[in-house]
Amino acid sequence: MVMADGAGNQLAGFGGFPELPATLTLPRERLFRALTDHAVAEGVRFAYGKRLVAAEETSDGVTAHFADKTSATADILIGADGIRSTVRTVIDPRSPAPAYGGVLSLGGYAAVGSEAGVEPGTMYFAFGRAFMGYWQGADGRMIWFAGLPTDVPPSPADMGRVPAAEWLSRLRDLYAGHVPGERLLRHTGPDDLMVVGRMERMPSVPRWYRGRMVLVGDSVHAPSSSSGQGASLAIESAVELARCLRDLPTPGEAFAAYEALRRPRVEAIGRNAAAVNKVKAGKADAPVPAFPTPEDMLRPLHFHRIDWEEKVTAG
Repeated sequence: MVMADGAGNQLAGFGGFPELPATLTLPRERLFRALTDHAVAEGVRFAYGKRLVAAEETSDGVTAHFADKTSATADILIGADGIRSTVRTVIDPRSPAPAYGGVLSLGGYAAVGSEAGVEPGTMYFAFGRAFMGYWQGADGRMIWFAGLPTDVPPSPADMGRVPAAEWLSRLRDLYAGHVPGERLLRHTGPDDLMVVGRMERMPSVPRWYRGRMVLVGDSVHAPSSSSGQGASLAIESAVELARCLRDLPTPGEAFAAYEALRRPRVEAIGRNAAAVNKVKAGKADAPVPAFPTPEDMLRPLHFHRIDWEEKVTAG
């Protein structure tokens, strides 16, 4: 990992923790496929095309009602339904909405190859008037992601109506003179552009659970992509929730223990991501990024451990 400024000057470098395996990157669909295949192998049933509209509890269960007039009843309902969670509003109609971070996220592939001057196996982060991250993919192309600061974000539908060539034009204007952003964007075609959308995060959610309903992942602690930890935090929370349900006798006790285990960590990571978003958005009051030793900066993330065998206790 290398951190630099927009002029190409290296600010900090990190070769990884020698006691850990090398970090891997992979397309999100491969992660989804691996998780889905594992769940299916364990006998988990999937029903696609359902949209939750309401849920009601009884003393021994909860029933989910869907837009197609069907329903499903189980012991508990877990809302793993993303940053625009319906379950979150069922648990607490006054729960906060996602907060916009001042940046539109875009990415793409650039046929630059060795001209970019990067080391294979290294991810680069370039700060400055605008922010860009990039690395060389297995096929030799450069993979990049960048921010486009915008005070008033367009809706997802409006973003979808903007031609890819126009997005590229806006990015090329913003990253003119950026090293190596200018070159990467020059070698990116409209078909290789990914319009990700608004960079958002969840503010602190007061209620993580109610009765037999509980939230997990982005529905309760989406930290924004600036953290690089969204999928990781969701997986961690799923494991911790499973431990609590395994070891505690009632849903209420399990959910309370789960929240106590997870809230401090996920909110700290979310606050850090919000600060980075201000830098990416070019806010005048945003502090210039301070780079402690990469080991100190990354150790809390890379060395977080969950002891599956340890018994969870209430309180």
